[in-house]
Amino acid sequence: MGKYFVIACGGTGGHLFPGLAVAEVLHERGHEILLLVSEKEIDAIALKNYPEFRVEKLPSIGMPSRISPAFIRFLRRAWESFSHCRQLYRRYRPAAILGMGGFTSATPILAAHFLNIPSYIHESNAIAGRANRLTARWVSKVLLGFEACASFFPKSRYALTGTPVRRDLGERLLREDALEKFKLSPDRHTILVMGGSQGAAQINQILFKSVSLLKELPIQIIHLTGEQDDHLAAINYQREGIHAYVASFYHHMNEAYSAADFVISRAGAASLSEISHFGLPSLLIPFPFAAEQHQHRNAAIFQQAGAAEVLEESEITPEILVRLITNLFDDSARRERMAHAASLILPRHAAEAVADVMEGKTI
Repeated sequence: MGKYFVIACGGTGGHLFPGLAVAEVLHERGHEILLLVSEKEIDAIALKNYPEFRVEKLPSIGMPSRISPAFIRFLRRAWESFSHCRQLYRRYRPAAILGMGGFTSATPILAAHFLNIPSYIHESNAIAGRANRLTARWVSKVLLGFEACASFFPKSRYALTGTPVRRDLGERLLREDALEKFKLSPDRHTILVMGGSQGAAQINQILFKSVSLLKELPIQIIHLTGEQDDHLAAINYQREGIHAYVASFYHHMNEAYSAADFVISRAGAASLSEISHFGLPSLLIPFPFAAEQHQHRNAAIFQQAGAAEVLEESEITPEILVRLITNLFDDSARRERMAHAASLILPRHAAEAVADVMEGKTI
């Protein structure tokens, strides 16, 4: 007989998409799912493709400094979220609660603690986020994407699961079939450029400045720019005669990863999990203002494994970027080693492992 499970997973793609991956597994196993998300537009857009799940929005906001005038508003929103969660739990009587980290998951975990409902948190980054460090004391177990994060939690309280990957990513398609989706050639190396669920303006600018040199290489580009720069990117590539597919977002990412020979990306945990899932070599450009530099630590794990090159945003020039790309595509054996290393970094079947824990199974 199916149970009811609650997953708090909104606010960023790095929290939302892994949470949706777990929800898909639990739903396939016959359970009912309630998703607790933020009021951000990214959550509403992504959830249009998941009508099978009940969704509730929480008014939670990120925690500001305690001396900030915004702290009063934070406390008020947190209380509203906490009260709403208690009402929902009394109505649906969930078997367990899963928090995917971030401001949206803190009050659902606290409400579960007060009502004695089993709860779990998932930390996808190599450095534990503030919300997860706060709520870890109240949960049954902490689930980790990277083993490097284990030092933040008592040994008896964590399990390594990896970071869940959405079911709609599926398995790798034939490269030629994937390239056909983008009207690109199988005779050129393909670079996938992406900045995560919200795009990355500085990565876009790096590519814009490099087009006059990139046009000399036998490459083509799939560039997912985020909301702001898609039109400008398309104009730049067209002007320089570079074969490219440009879009703000792309909802069938299995096609993009299957078409790619190399990825240029930020180092958010969800993106890295997908890069590992498809076994792709990459250039990682950590977001310099990520909390506690966690993207740098994520990227370092891939670099140390031989799966990625890592460059600071401030270090990259068009010449450095083009030299790196040229060297990589001139050395197919090195690309294969990087791809193999990427495929081995993170545990497979993470969504199933997290679902097992929520159902009360041991891993």
